Amino acid sequence: MLLAANYAVHFFFEIRFRDVHAAILMNLSTYFLCYWLFSSALTTLLDRFYITPRRLRFHLSAWGLFTLLSGVILLGLHEGAAQKIGLTVMAAWLVCYGLWLARRLIRAYRRAVHLFDNSHSDDIAAYIRWLSIFTYWAVIFGVGCGLLTFLPDRYVFLWILSSIPFYIYLYCSYINYLLFYEQVEQALEEEMPSEKMTADISFVAVDSTDREAWPVHTDIAARLSEWTAADGYLKPGLTIRELAETLQINRTYLSEYIKATYNLSFRDWISGLRIDYAKRMLLRSPELTILEISEKSGFLSLSHFMRTFKEYEECSPARWRRIQTSAEQTPEQ
Repeated sequence: MLLAANYAVHFFFEIRFRDVHAAILMNLSTYFLCYWLFSSALTTLLDRFYITPRRLRFHLSAWGLFTLLSGVILLGLHEGAAQKIGLTVMAAWLVCYGLWLARRLIRAYRRAVHLFDNSHSDDIAAYIRWLSIFTYWAVIFGVGCGLLTFLPDRYVFLWILSSIPFYIYLYCSYINYLLFYEQVEQALEEEMPSEKMTADISFVAVDSTDREAWPVHTDIAARLSEWTAADGYLKPGLTIRELAETLQINRTYLSEYIKATYNLSFRDWISGLRIDYAKRMLLRSPELTILEISEKSGFLSLSHFMRTFKEYEECSPARWRRIQTSAEQTPEQ
C-alpha cells in the first residue's frame, strides 16, 4: 500500500516533473521504510516473536534519520560536488541497510529449514523455499529501483514497470504459501520451544570408554533396529517427536544419535529408508503404479517422491524399474 501510494503521487500529482529532488527524497524515504516492512513481514512468517518494541523503535528512528539527512542533502544543498557526495553516502546506506535485512531473513529461513529437516520426515521446507528466492529477488529489485530513481524524466516509466513482475511473483508465492500455512505453522509451534531448550544441551559422543553414555546409545540402536525392521518409517507425516514417544526415548538424545550415527538429518534418514523400501516394491510388485508405491512408501505426494527418488538414483522410479528389470532378465554371459 505504501508503494502504491508512492506511485499514485507520481502519476496524479506529477511530482517528478514539478520537483525532481522532492521526488527522489520521497522515493528514498519510501524504499527505506519498505525494506523494513517487507523484511519484518516475511521474517515474522518464520519467527512470530521477531518484531519487538525495541526493534520497532530502532528501525523507525533509523528511517526518520535517513529521511531527514536525505532531505537536507537534496533540498538544503545546492547542486554540486557536496550534494553528489551526500547522495552517494545515502545510497550506500540504503543498499547496506537492505542487504543487512536480507541477511537476517535468509538466516531465519535457514534456521527454519534446519529445524524442519531435523524434526519432520516430510519436506516442510519446500513450502517456504519461495522466501529465499523472493529475498534475493527483492535485493536486486530494491537496488535496481534505487538506481532507477535517478533516471532522466523521460525514462521514469521503466521505474514503474519494473515493479510489476516483482509484485506478481510475491502475490503468487504468498497465495501458494497460504495453502500450506497450517503445516508450516504447526511445525514451528511444535519444534521451536524444544529447539530452544535443546540448544544448550551438548551431545556426548558414543565412546566405549564412556560407561554412562554407552548403554544409552546401545539401547537406542536396538530400539531403532526393531522399529525399522517393522517398517515404522512408512507412516506418513512422521515426526521425530512421534518416534521418540513410540520408542520411549528422549527426543534430544534420539535426534543427536541419528546425526552422529548416520551423519544425516532426520528427514534425510527417513527419506533414505523410504526410498530403499520403494525400490524393493518396484522390483517385487510390478503390478503397482508409481503413485501406489509412493503412497505405500510413506510419501505425502507423488511430486515429493519423484524429486527425492531422483536425488538418490539420478533417474525417475519408472526408468529405474525398467533398468533393473532389464538387467535381471539379461542372461549372464
